[in-house]
Amino acid sequence: MEAIKKKSHYTIEEYLAAEAKAEYKSEYYNGEIVAMAGGSPMHSRISVKTTSALDNALKGKNCNTYNSDLKVQTGKVFVYPDASVVCGELEYYEDRKDIITNPILIVEILSPSTSRYDKADKFMRYRQLDSFREYVLIQSTHPQIDVYSYQSDGTWSLKPYTNLENDIIQLTSIEVKIPMSAFYDEVEFSEG
Repeated sequence: MEAIKKKSHYTIEEYLAAEAKAEYKSEYYNGEIVAMAGGSPMHSRISVKTTSALDNALKGKNCNTYNSDLKVQTGKVFVYPDASVVCGELEYYEDRKDIITNPILIVEILSPSTSRYDKADKFMRYRQLDSFREYVLIQSTHPQIDVYSYQSDGTWSLKPYTNLENDIIQLTSIEVKIPMSAFYDEVEFSEG
């Protein structure tokens, strides 16, 4: 692969051209290109279970689940959420079939290195999307799922779920309920 010359600022066009040739994923934040680190086996397992649970819950609805291969664009930011849901037709950034602009629900699986960024900066950027109504943050180190839902008054409410055996995750934007255990099926947490 051809190395990218280090610059302090890249245009969107430069990022998209470099990303098309790259052997790894990178995200774009207002001129900065940031390579994405590989995920842990735990992160990967939760990701698979999450997309499967969402996809199964959406059967018969006009909504589809997408994994982390599909970029989301908001403003001058291009990111790869761990999962996203779009209801209706996909809306693309400049007719590019690998970048969407209209997810209704976005999922991020938190790791110690990304937790702060996903909870604050990414959430702030996602809220710029007109279609965006629900943000699901899934802990990868212990069983906890936080669901932020958009309210009619323009605020966001938080509902934390921590009871792995009994909690039912309610996703109002897509009108589904999924047992918390489905997101963590066959995931074993370290004692400690």
